[in-house]
Amino acid sequence: MDVSTQEIGPPETSLSVGEAAELVGLTTYTLRWYEQEGLVAPVGRDSAGRRRYTAADVEWLRLLTRLRRTGMPVRDMRRYAELARQGDRTRAARRALFEAHRARVLRQIGELEEDLKVLNYKIDMYQRTEGCG
Repeated sequence: MDVSTQEIGPPETSLSVGEAAELVGLTTYTLRWYEQEGLVAPVGRDSAGRRRYTAADVEWLRLLTRLRRTGMPVRDMRRYAELARQGDRTRAARRALFEAHRARVLRQIGELEEDLKVLNYKIDMYQRTEGCG
């Protein structure tokens, strides 16, 4: 899950809030909300006090967007962020959090597969009967 330096430039390059948001597919509002919710560690600032995001910040944001996209509740994302900030001693707790989330995602995938079967059945039914009416 490394951020390619080709995407943002040399490792010392930093991005504005707008550039970082665009790179990870968030709005600047959502990015700032992530900060307010404690999901993102305090971001560095330039001499004018504007946020500057590093490659590591972008990598973290990409993880958060994937967790959110898979339906992880914000409270669990917040818990993960808190654990990650505490360092290596929390690895087992972080793994357990991800394992529980994976189980929810797999259950959701199964439900979606069943829903897709119903949709496919209905589409097939309508295709077969369209010329009969």
